[in-house]
Amino acid sequence: MITIKSILCPIDFSEASTNAYRYACEFARSMGSSIMLLNVIEPRPMAADMTLNYIPLEEDLANAATADLEPLVNEAKAKGISVHSDVIIGIPADLILQQAVDSDASLIIMGSHGKTGLSRLLMGSVAEAVVRKAKIPVLIVKAEEKEFIS
Repeated sequence: MITIKSILCPIDFSEASTNAYRYACEFARSMGSSIMLLNVIEPRPMAADMTLNYIPLEEDLANAATADLEPLVNEAKAKGISVHSDVIIGIPADLILQQAVDSDASLIIMGSHGKTGLSRLLMGSVAEAVVRKAKIPVLIVKAEEKEFIS
């Protein structure tokens, strides 16, 4: 029998990661698992475009992401799912893998491509790195696919 106690669901609010969140909720609900929603803010390069009026600081982006995660947390809790969320600043693939270890996750469910627009042939570079290096199963969810969740 498969036992999934905790699901790590990295989310960047792209369509693919929003679909991954839906899958995580269904898995959690059917298996009695908890969910850890994780948003990773990439550090901004030091050389910024000075023609812009305002360049948001990582802390501003983290505050916005925390606010954006709140409705997802509330939605999952309304479905009876134990859910926690965190926003951290750093290299996404590295921090997702570290969070999987730290939270003793049984499964990672994540989107195939994020908002960066940087994509590989089959999946985004972050998803590809996580799949390659993760010590636990990883379910990759595409933005547009035949869904089996109703």
